[in-house]
Amino acid sequence: MTGKTSFKPPKVWIWDMESGGRFAKINRPIAGATHEKELPVGRHPLQLYSLATPNGVKATVMLEELLALGHKGAEYDAWLVRINDGEQFGSGFVAANPNSKIPALVDHSGAEPIRVFESGAILLYLAEKFGALIPADPAKRAECLSWLFWQMGATPFLGGGFGHFYVYAPERYEYPINRYTMEVKRQLDVLDRHLAGNRYMAGDEYSIADISIWPWYGGLVSNTVYEAAEFLQTHTYTHVIRWANEIAKRDTVRRGRMVNRTWGDAKMQLHERHDASDFERGTQDKLETAE
Repeated sequence: MTGKTSFKPPKVWIWDMESGGRFAKINRPIAGATHEKELPVGRHPLQLYSLATPNGVKATVMLEELLALGHKGAEYDAWLVRINDGEQFGSGFVAANPNSKIPALVDHSGAEPIRVFESGAILLYLAEKFGALIPADPAKRAECLSWLFWQMGATPFLGGGFGHFYVYAPERYEYPINRYTMEVKRQLDVLDRHLAGNRYMAGDEYSIADISIWPWYGGLVSNTVYEAAEFLQTHTYTHVIRWANEIAKRDTVRRGRMVNRTWGDAKMQLHERHDASDFERGTQDKLETAE
């Protein structure tokens, strides 16, 4: 496979509804709602609408971390958004996130609801709201925010670039796979060099930078994201592996990974979360029975 093609871009691009690989049904060149559907609202001030993709896991891990630190105001309802069914295009979800991507958070604790969308914005909003998981020292705070925004800028090359062409594209081509593989390995090297001298991303203090980066790059080296560990030779990034394994052992991370998860081991699925006791009761069984 050389990756060469005789395709010549047309003068004016036209949307081909049959293209796009595995996610062709939900990819489109326009924004906005496709149907009317209001979002459910539970009894807690914080309402999360999500799915346990790496971006969704950031939000649920953050909320579980805040609760473990004693912030009772971080209690939340987590509602499942089935993106393969296009639920992110419902009118209620679009009102919460005009970009129609999970996760979306609505904070009802004030006089008027506050919507927060984009996973990095959710982490920063919650860190500032509760004064937790973000360093107070100006230099360390700057380091934390730099790595938070590094993740937001870098990961599209991992997900939309490498992940798409290596896993989801209808055909595999040499050039895009090589191009994005090179970039992902460069990113892993950036992390590995940094973590060689730091326990966490912002030094010795676990923070939203770690919560943001771990679901993607921790998943990559543990082979739970794209199952590409052998292809990428991720075992060579020993400092990333050390960091990823340490974070994976946290009870808060284990719980956060379960929320809004609908695949894999049934014991690791909690389709919706409305109370801490849901982790013991197995809410997913009730939901599956109801469906």
